[in-house]
Amino acid sequence: MTGIIAQNVGRTSGLIKAASGGTGGAWTKIKTLTADGSGTNLAFVDGSSDVVLDNTYPIYVFKFINIHTANDDVNFNLNFSIDSGSNYNVTKTTTFFLADHNEADDDTDLSYFTAADKAQDTGEQSIGFNMGNDNDQCMSGEMWLFSPSDTTFVKHFMVKTNTYDNSDVTRNIFVAGYCNTTSAVDGVRFQPYSGNIDAGKIKLYGIGDS
Repeated sequence: MTGIIAQNVGRTSGLIKAASGGTGGAWTKIKTLTADGSGTNLAFVDGSSDVVLDNTYPIYVFKFINIHTANDDVNFNLNFSIDSGSNYNVTKTTTFFLADHNEADDDTDLSYFTAADKAQDTGEQSIGFNMGNDNDQCMSGEMWLFSPSDTTFVKHFMVKTNTYDNSDVTRNIFVAGYCNTTSAVDGVRFQPYSGNIDAGKIKLYGIGDS
């Protein structure tokens, strides 16, 4: 099973490199949102504060850089909007698996985690688990969102994050799925389960056609 997972991850990485490398378009930085400890979320809404999330680009990439939560032992979540951020409750079907390794080198895990996947669910999708709030603990990673403004097909997305969690574990999380809507997705919100985002940045990029 581990070999199959590794092969599939390799194939996905190859497709992403093809989309963003020599056979794909240039990356354009659209917006950087920086947490200052005063807010509970970071949200990107098309047309708001210079955010572009429409048919300008076929692929959008969000980069999470040193996300640090104010509260200890919380999950970091995302959700989508189809009404310019008035509601974040888009129906999703997703998969979720993770790999763990602790600092003591006496505990490892590679597993599919059914409690974190979604099956036609409008709730928050976790993309980081057991976030620690020690001064040196944080989460980094990325999310790819494909053709969010398309009104024919569902909206696919893929997430990979790595978290230094509250029990001194490196946790690599892979989430993938689709927003089961043919309406245009025009907003994405990231937030911890509780408390504020103490520090960190999320950068949004658009990738053009080749």
